[in-house]
Amino acid sequence: MPKVEKHARENDILLGFIERPALNWLAHHMPQWVTPDILTWLGVFASILIFISYSLTHISPAFLWLANLGFILNWLGDSLDGTLARYRKIERPRYGFLVDHWVDAISAVLIFIGLGISPYVDLVVACMAVIAYLLLSIMTYLITYVTDVFNITNIKFGPTEIRALAIILNTAIFFVGNIVFDLPLLGPTSLYTLFVAIIAFAMLIYFLVNTSIEARKLALLDEKRLERKQAKLKMEKNKE
Repeated sequence: MPKVEKHARENDILLGFIERPALNWLAHHMPQWVTPDILTWLGVFASILIFISYSLTHISPAFLWLANLGFILNWLGDSLDGTLARYRKIERPRYGFLVDHWVDAISAVLIFIGLGISPYVDLVVACMAVIAYLLLSIMTYLITYVTDVFNITNIKFGPTEIRALAIILNTAIFFVGNIVFDLPLLGPTSLYTLFVAIIAFAMLIYFLVNTSIEARKLALLDEKRLERKQAKLKMEKNKE
């Protein structure tokens, strides 16, 4: 099987044209004392900050601004650690792959559960969203293992875009309040709950569709490989 350090990394996201130059500039100007490990732990701290901020919105919606700060710091820590390591040529592929995705999983749980604890999102919907996110993560890691390509997203929508949408929605909720819709069958449903439910549903659909597509591709590749193997064995047998 392919080694982690040889995986091709593809990150064709919607905001990539802004994110990539920004990360390269930050890596170039980052003080020497700032290491990739420090940035990784910054991402973890930011996730905890987001969780606490959403929990405190029961006291005041002003804590949504603290959550926004957490999302910015989370992006900085999560996205810049690998870029900085590659810029300084101090990559640790296996360690980085393990720790980076461990942090991603912890961050997702903290952020979505924090939302579920807040007065803006139903806890069940938040749990469904984190389950969908973790399923997508598992799918990505398995596909990376069998194809040697680490593709963060095929639909130009990744963690960076989710953070940006969360910041926009936090800001909107702060200014206009927690709008509630009376939906058929569901009853009173907040705008934020509806948004998270749509994201969860979209992730689940993508998980099912993309997994099916990749499984079909791999099945065809394995069939061709088996045909070549059988043809080779047949030729060797005929020579005998």
